[in-house]
Amino acid sequence: MTTPSRSLATSIGFLAILSWALLALLTVLSGKVPPFQLSALCFLIGGLIGLVAIVARGGSVRQRFTQPLRIWLLGVGGIFGYHFFYFTALRNAPPAEANLIANLWPLLIVLFSGLLPGESLRPFHLVGALAALSGATLLVTNGGSLEFETRYVLGYAAALACAFIWSTYSVTSRLVGRVPSDVVAGFCLLASVLAALCHVILEETVWPQNAGEWAAVVGLGLGPVGGAFYVWDVGMKHGDIQLLGVGSYAAPLIATILLVAFGIAAPSKVLFLAAILIAGGAGLAAFASARAGKSR
Repeated sequence: MTTPSRSLATSIGFLAILSWALLALLTVLSGKVPPFQLSALCFLIGGLIGLVAIVARGGSVRQRFTQPLRIWLLGVGGIFGYHFFYFTALRNAPPAEANLIANLWPLLIVLFSGLLPGESLRPFHLVGALAALSGATLLVTNGGSLEFETRYVLGYAAALACAFIWSTYSVTSRLVGRVPSDVVAGFCLLASVLAALCHVILEETVWPQNAGEWAAVVGLGLGPVGGAFYVWDVGMKHGDIQLLGVGSYAAPLIATILLVAFGIAAPSKVLFLAAILIAGGAGLAAFASARAGKSR
């Protein structure tokens, strides 16, 4: 496959961010399906997307999946590991605090990117990431305060593991840029098996109750918990990694706007302020990336 240009790969990566903005809405619409069961279904759909794409192009699934063990550990560990620790965090800590800690991954991507060969981390990248994080914090807490209690230390640790797992997976993908994104299909299929095992051990089975809920599950698999992993892989391997990191904070903003639009949440001043901070942070990151590009 032809390697996309940096700008095109960045645009493709942003498709993942837009897709993740649908996560909250589609999850609500999917009904009461337990998280690991829902993940197993979505990962399965995501894996099938990749298999169909490989076959449709006349490629060899076996050839695409013939990768070193470290690649499989990276991919499956990133996709399944993030979701495993995220659900563990929500089970063992208040949602606001857990989500805030887990949402440190875009900031960590920006910081870790400075360790990559050929990348330039500028002060405005970091300032933009912190501004966007502040906006995301307002959304997560709804402008309220946070209370970190020692009895929730397990949940906090799991949320922090989420942030490090996804940021490490994303940044490390840059180092294996020659590995085709088609292999993400295999990551999803193995993650589906692991999620199904967790479901059997930890949850009671609850299937979607109607066509609308099934449609939401399929939508999750096609987008935020499946299809998004392919475009994110392209963005991380070939795009502007700092801009994508900061831009990731747009996902919770767009998600909140969608919830308001569908009458699930109410509009507020907090939403407006968060929008300014996140948009401003992304603007600073774009400015820094533009200057870094001119200096090369």
